[in-house]
Amino acid sequence: MGEIETEAQTTRAEAATYLRDLADQLDADGAVNLDLGGQQTTMDPTDPITLKLEAESDQSAGAAQAKESIEVELVWWRDTETASSETESSPE
Repeated sequence: MGEIETEAQTTRAEAATYLRDLADQLDADGAVNLDLGGQQTTMDPTDPITLKLEAESDQSAGAAQAKESIEVELVWWRDTETASSETESSPE
């Protein structure tokens, strides 16, 4: 699987609901279904998970507005099959 990156404008309440649903899926120990901005994917996080948080405020000199953001990233490692074992187990 490659990378999926998307964004959508929502209200604070809608963003909170989305994050609560994600948290509930993580707590359930099964697959996590992501659906945002018309893009969908399913992932199966494993323990341990590294939680990364980044808060940023960027205001240019003389600007009337400042861009602020909170980024949440979850990172985990899983075992993968090697290309040779996939080839060996593939029916021909």
